[in-house]
Amino acid sequence: MSEFKTYTLEQLCIVGSSKRVHLSDYVQHGVPFYRSKEVIEISSGKNISEQLFISSEKYSEIKSKFPVPQENDVLITAVGTIGEILVVKDPNFYFKDGNLIWLRNINFDIIDIDYLYYFFKSDLFQKTIKYNNIGAVQKALTIDFLKTVKITLPSLDNQRKLVSVLKSIDQKIHTNNQINQELEAMAKTLYDYWFVQFDFPDQNGKPYKSSGGKMVYHPELKREIPEGWGVARLDQLQIATGKRDANFGTENGKYDFWTTANSPIKADEFSFEGKAILIAGNGNFYVNFTDGKFEAYQRTYVIQSEDEKMLIFMYMACLQSAEKLRKASNGSIIKYITIGDVNNISSPYDHNVVDEFVKIYRPLIDQISKNKKQNQELTQLRDWLLPMLMNGQVKVE
Repeated sequence: MSEFKTYTLEQLCIVGSSKRVHLSDYVQHGVPFYRSKEVIEISSGKNISEQLFISSEKYSEIKSKFPVPQENDVLITAVGTIGEILVVKDPNFYFKDGNLIWLRNINFDIIDIDYLYYFFKSDLFQKTIKYNNIGAVQKALTIDFLKTVKITLPSLDNQRKLVSVLKSIDQKIHTNNQINQELEAMAKTLYDYWFVQFDFPDQNGKPYKSSGGKMVYHPELKREIPEGWGVARLDQLQIATGKRDANFGTENGKYDFWTTANSPIKADEFSFEGKAILIAGNGNFYVNFTDGKFEAYQRTYVIQSEDEKMLIFMYMACLQSAEKLRKASNGSIIKYITIGDVNNISSPYDHNVVDEFVKIYRPLIDQISKNKKQNQELTQLRDWLLPMLMNGQVKVE
């Protein structure tokens, strides 16, 4: 007798949505109200960019008559970017009908919540919901369709063993990301201390400006900088943009394809190679540093240079300028920056101080690159293991 048994989602839980909430029910403060956009932000670990609320009275009225989200319920985005998953951990919210499908009263005697989460993240499920039988992209996910989706389950004990393997990989990815954030924060602090506050070590090892180092006004930077310093501009490096119609997102993609979403997906070909600064030309104007072969979207600015020291230094200047770019961006609906905005990114510059800065920062950025590469390998391993574990081709002893 096989240990695997197949169910439809309707056999494992109630598949439905929320009660209608009208635009007139939105208030300035109260109980958080989520649409697809907010669920995508939360599930990817980001802060909510535009928080909506309904009143506590409205929420209490709904709660008195109908179910409300509970811990370990699941929300699935149903329009726009479909198939993004949120396992509810903080249930004090309500959500928009039509935007999100709600799985509740899940039978945890049969299925482990983490196993269900990984099933939803699997390529098998994602392809099932995004394409119909003739291969056309599905524009929206419906409750009726989701009820019929099948999931094959091993025993509860084996589900948990499988999950432990996948979670250990995800934990390592998470740890690497945390380390990278800390290393980046250290570098930003050092850059700010040396090139914004100008308290780099002087000839006596004391902070330059705080110890009375001479400052002079620089007309291009419109501020005082240390005497004898100049300015480094991004347009002194090579600046290009990605391709409009790059062939990306394919199953057998080999190289990273950088988009304005601050994350790589896979592309079949590559246009660039080596170390590069990447600046998203619209959206949140993310700044990234990469090393290797990659493609880039047409609105991503790619900065490279044979002078690796200057490239590393100007990456910090770009990070420093990101907030300024957001505030000075163009466009009433979709914000964007131009090549002129990118060219104008600049930093106070002194050859010797930059040399000392890069000596400190280079090991950090090398470690960051190493961690990013390991995360790509771990992600590939996890995505390869996931279907193998779920269909029993690989067993966890």
